[in-house]
Order: sequence, then C-alpha cells, then structure tokens
Amino acid sequence: MTAIPAAQTTGAHRGRRAANRRSGPPEDAPRWERPALAAVLVVATMLYSWGIGHAALHPYYSAAIRSMASSWRAFFFGGLDASGSISIDKLPGAFWPDAVSVWLFGPSTWAAALPQVIEGVLTVWLLHRIVRAWAGPFAALIAALALTLTPVTVVLARATIPDTALTLLLVAAAGALQKAVRTERLLPLITCGVWVGLAFQTKMLQAWLVLPVFAAVYQLAAPGTRVNRALRVLLAGAVALAVSCSWVLIAWATPAASRPYLDGTSGNDPFALVFGYNGLSRFSSDSTAFGAVAGTAASRTTGNTGWNMLINHAVGPQIAWLLPLAVLAAVLGVLWRAGQPRTDLLRAGFVMWGGWLAVHALVFSSSNGNHAYYTAVIAPALAALTGGGFTLFRSEYEAWHDPGHAAVHEPGGRRHMALPAAIALTAVWALVLDWPTRFVSWLLPVAVMLALCGVVGLWTRGPRTSPRLVHGALAAGIAATLVVPAGWAASSLDPLYAGAATSPMTGPVGKAYHPRHAPRRVGLDRPNARDTALLDYLTTHRHGEKYLVATQAAYTAEPLLRAKSEPVLVMGGFTGLTPFPTAQQLGGLVTAHQLRYALLTTARPTTPATTWVKSHCTRIRPAAYGRRTGGSFTLYDCSSQR
Repeated sequence: MTAIPAAQTTGAHRGRRAANRRSGPPEDAPRWERPALAAVLVVATMLYSWGIGHAALHPYYSAAIRSMASSWRAFFFGGLDASGSISIDKLPGAFWPDAVSVWLFGPSTWAAALPQVIEGVLTVWLLHRIVRAWAGPFAALIAALALTLTPVTVVLARATIPDTALTLLLVAAAGALQKAVRTERLLPLITCGVWVGLAFQTKMLQAWLVLPVFAAVYQLAAPGTRVNRALRVLLAGAVALAVSCSWVLIAWATPAASRPYLDGTSGNDPFALVFGYNGLSRFSSDSTAFGAVAGTAASRTTGNTGWNMLINHAVGPQIAWLLPLAVLAAVLGVLWRAGQPRTDLLRAGFVMWGGWLAVHALVFSSSNGNHAYYTAVIAPALAALTGGGFTLFRSEYEAWHDPGHAAVHEPGGRRHMALPAAIALTAVWALVLDWPTRFVSWLLPVAVMLALCGVVGLWTRGPRTSPRLVHGALAAGIAATLVVPAGWAASSLDPLYAGAATSPMTGPVGKAYHPRHAPRRVGLDRPNARDTALLDYLTTHRHGEKYLVATQAAYTAEPLLRAKSEPVLVMGGFTGLTPFPTAQQLGGLVTAHQLRYALLTTARPTTPATTWVKSHCTRIRPAAYGRRTGGSFTLYDCSSQR
C-alpha cells in the first residue's frame, strides 16, 4: 500500500518538524496547480457574485445591517434600529463585515451582500491550502472544486445570513489545528481556539460542535506525551471559551440603560440569548428554556430533523451529493491507515473531517428543526473528504497496477476497486437525489455516461494501457460526481430557483419558496411606493420625537429600517413576544415626547404594549398616509396622551 506523499510521517522527528514548518507549495509543485486553482477561484467568484445587485437580502438581518452601519452603539451590540433600542436575536459578529461594507459604500444591496461573496471565495481558497498540506495538490483541487459547486454554498454566498462567516472561520480553525498537529507548536493550537471563538460570535453554540473533534484529533495524532497533549488541549479550549464569551461578558457588564434590550430574552440577559433562545430551546419541548421567549414557528416546525435530515427531499439536493463518497473515504481512510504510527497525518485528517461531518449530522438530526442552509457548515468536510478520498483511492489503484509493488501480494487485496466503486456509487446516488424532481434530468445521462467511461476505463486497465487513457478515465469519473450538483448550483443564478431571502435553497424546492408571482425583492434604500408614503407622513408630522414610530414586531419595522436609517422602537423584537417595551415604558416615552406614532399589525400576536396603544391612541385613516385601506397594518397617533 502506498501513502500520499504529502502525508508521509516517517523519518527523523526533528527533520519532520523542520520540513513541515515550511509554508507555501513545495518547489516540485505541478505546473497545472496554480492555473487550476485560479480557474476554480474565478468560477467561485462568478457563481457567488452573479446578480449581487439583486441579492436575496434577509429582511430582518439587512434592516439591522443598515442600522449598524449608522451607529456605533447599534454596530457593537447588533441594534435593530439606529438608536439601538433592541438588538437582533443573534450575536452581531457575522454582520459586522456587512455593516462596514454598507458604511464604506453606502446603503445598497450589493454592498450588504459583498462580504458574503468574499467570505465564500476565501473559504474555497483556504480549504485548498489546508487539503493540500494534508493530502497533496490533486486532493486540494478536487476539494476546492467540490466546495465551489455545492448548491447550498452557492445560494448562501449571496444572502445576508451568518452561516457563510461561520463556515469560513471554522475552516480557518481546522487549518490551524492541522498545523498544530503537524509542527507540534503551541501557537497554531491557540490560534485554532481563537478562530473557534470568533466563529462563536457568528452562530453561537454551533461553532462549538467541532471542539470535541478537534480535541480528539490533537490528542490522537499530535507529537508529545499524553499529559502534554491534554494540557495543551485544555489551554486551547480555555482560549476558545474566553474569545467566545467576550461579547456576552461585555454585554452582561454593560448597564441595561447603556445598551439595547437583548431580543429573544425575557430578562434582558445575554446568557439567555445564547444558551436559551438560541441554545437549549432548540433541543427540548420547552421553548422558554433558560429565560428565552418563545421561538418562531418556522424555526421549530421546518421538519428538517431526524436521521434522514441530510437526505430528505428539501435538504438532500442542497448538500448531500457527495455524502456516500465522503463517508466511504472517511471509513476506509481510517481503516487502511490502522497500521501507521499514532502521529500519521493522513489518518488524522480523515478523523478530523469525518468527525466534523458526523457530529453535525448527529446534532442536526436531534434538534427541533433546521433550515436547509444550516448544512452549509458541513460542505467543507464533504469536499475535503472527497478530495482526500479520491487521492487515497487513486494511490491504492496505482499501487495495485505497479507490478513491483508489495500491494500486489496482499492477501485478498481489493483496495484498487475502491476508486471505480466510489465513482459508480456517487453517480447512482445523484440519480437517487435528483429523481423525485427530475430537475436537471438532462444532466443525468451525462453523469451516467461519464461514470461509465470512468469506471470501465479504470476497471479494464492493463499493463499496456496508456497513462493518458487512465488519466482521462479518472477525469471522467470525477466529472461524473460533480456535474449534477453543478447543475443544481447554477440554477440559483435564476432568482426563481434561489428560494426566499429568509430560506435560500436551490432548484424546485427554492421555487416553492419564491414563486414567479411573488413581489420583487426590495434591497436597501429602495422602498416601494407604500412605504415611501408612510415614511413621508411620519417624517412630516415628526416634531422632535426621538423615535420615528413604534412598530409591532420586527416584521412591521423591516421595510422602514431598510429604507431609512432612523430610530424605530421595535416592540416585541423579532417574534413580537419579547417583553420590551412594557406598557408602562411605552406610556412614559409618549408622555416624555419621545414617541408619537405606533404601527400595529394583525399578523403578530397582541402584547400589553400593543393593547396600551389600542386603548390610549387614536387610529389614523389609511388615506392620510397613502393607503386606500389599512390592510393588516394600522397607524395610531398617541399625541393625545401627552
């Protein structure tokens, strides 16, 4: 059996450490490597940035992004409006780059979406570097291409949703861990903890899912004594915890009057926001666990849960095209390296990426409900295992056909069959995923023919077979595994197949969320006529009040906040159920001439604050603010209570 050259672990310990400290590609890097990587990055940039001027801005997050770009208080604490009266229901870290972009380039749709594109391309580039150091340039190129063409990765790169930043930071953490294992240096391990802590600022507890895997990999494969490795893991874990909780501790130490009310919490507690509303409440029947307010119906009843979560009709086509191949690579990569030294880097890589995939699959299967785009975080693991698997299988295949290699004499050796079997398995799996919808049915024959060419060409190789023919068969097999997901990924360039802004998904599943007759997406600073008329009315009749208007829930405030950066009192936060402001606080603001108008809607539940508005304020005729009928919205004037 042959090993991948980039992953050799034999030789003097000191020499291995010195050699592995070198950065950048080796001097004997293949000539095709740089042009091929450049081509993949160009494809990624085009796919991720196509139509960025009409990107699918999440209405809630994009409203906060504009507000965060106009106020330091709103920026740091994730204020939903410019005054920072109430925060968003997530930590603000993922939206800081978006807010900076809007601050630099102005309130436009492309400016809000630009950081997502950059994050997506950086993830592809970084994964290439990491996989190259682990399994060589061939594996790195396949991994980069597989990640680029993953449908959920493409559709998410043009949406203002935190998962793109989360994925980038966790991939950076994986690279730091790999370097720590390879070099025995402490600094890369500490850097790994920092990256995980920063990832926590984007998606909270989800960032910690990789920690047990990272700890196990370091303990398993890093040089040094067992005690020394354990102490280093504890130190890196402490760093990850400190960086993760930094914002939470700052918010906790800041007086409540000096920061926004934290949405999603019943007691304005940052720990309840992280560990309750966005944590325990998603894994139990108690939606108010740890001081959380009741979550949204969509996030609890999507149905994307259970053992088949990754392969159901909605999620499977977004992420799971390479799942069987990745699982096969992870299992065989560990089994085939069983006789290698404990510090074998190739086996450690399969454990790391396989563990990443397994832990996320387990958590997604046990949580109360998941959006399909949550699975974007496992795309790097699937891509890395695909690249590493193809390289390992190719290595075994080449060894088998080398007459002078010892692998020929292994009893019952069948490892050379893994390469054509993996190609055939992935092509069949593509048929399974696409068959219910037949969305890219015209690509299925292409995939089958490419797979047949690859399998037959590899299986019938003889002593006199031309190397070019073998390389062509291998290229055909790799193309067979990627052509169908590439079709699904490219479909998201048509807004019809990109899903809703709140739930980006490709293909016909996305079409169900964004039918052709749906209203055109509205970006930043582009209000429609109805919202413009309302804003004009509120601005004209505003006489020194701090807040332009108070709205019932974020749903009512979102179009106003995207259109104009003004203080808006969002009553009830995202769900409309957060107990802020109280009826007494609302009455005090009206009495103090800080608030005059309130906009209520029948689309959100009644709260004590909205009841106060209905009983103390005067309803305004819809025609006064440019509407023929009020519809589900009603504007009230509370000036009579002053």
